Amino acid sequence: MADFDNRIWAGAASGAGTIDTGLRAYMLKVYNYMAGALALTGVVAYGVVQTGLINLFYHATMTTNGVALQPTILGWVVMLAPLAMVFFLSFRIMHMSLPAAQATFWLYAGLVGASLSSILLVYTGASIALTFFVTAATFGAMSLWGYTTKRDLTGMGNFLMMGLIGILIAMLANMFFHSAAIEFVVSILGVLIFTGLTAWDTQKIKNTYYQVSHDGTLAGKMAVMGALSLYLDFLNIFLFLLRFLGDRR
Repeated sequence: MADFDNRIWAGAASGAGTIDTGLRAYMLKVYNYMAGALALTGVVAYGVVQTGLINLFYHATMTTNGVALQPTILGWVVMLAPLAMVFFLSFRIMHMSLPAAQATFWLYAGLVGASLSSILLVYTGASIALTFFVTAATFGAMSLWGYTTKRDLTGMGNFLMMGLIGILIAMLANMFFHSAAIEFVVSILGVLIFTGLTAWDTQKIKNTYYQVSHDGTLAGKMAVMGALSLYLDFLNIFLFLLRFLGDRR
């Protein structure tokens, strides 16, 4: 009887080890996708500025506050296209092949790079680098917590999503009011909300693995979607922090 019990526990321990190894590999794939997308965004943004292609997307003028950029028609297309692609991926991912989902993800990251090329002209390189490293440290800490915590973050995530809707409404309203106070509050809330969403999304990605690990293709698609969620969290933390830490040229 003792030998039988030992075999049961040995089998359970072996199964847990396999799951943990698979989970680590899955999370590494998600983070690699995300890091690759951030690198692609940065390279495209830098390339657009250095080659002068930015003139196709923005008209630059000098003001008393520094460089002001107005998007061209093509600029608006490049700015809005990534949003359309996020919705496309979210609703069509289950009907796409894995290579098509990956290609859409990389195209999305490249278009974001083209649309964000303007920040390289508006802010100094040193302040952009500082903001990036602060963002990376914040993101890394919260993602690690989301991965390791035993606490269920579902309730926190739902609350943060409601907060996200609130700041989106406030940002739209401020397009008409142009209030510095509203912009300041939105920036603070944006950093806090996306920092919290980083932990929530990380835990959600981890839990998703256990649901899809039996299907390699499905797991691959969910890894792409998980990377997209974390990429958006990182990018928004960076952009909101840049309002505080960025030095204008």
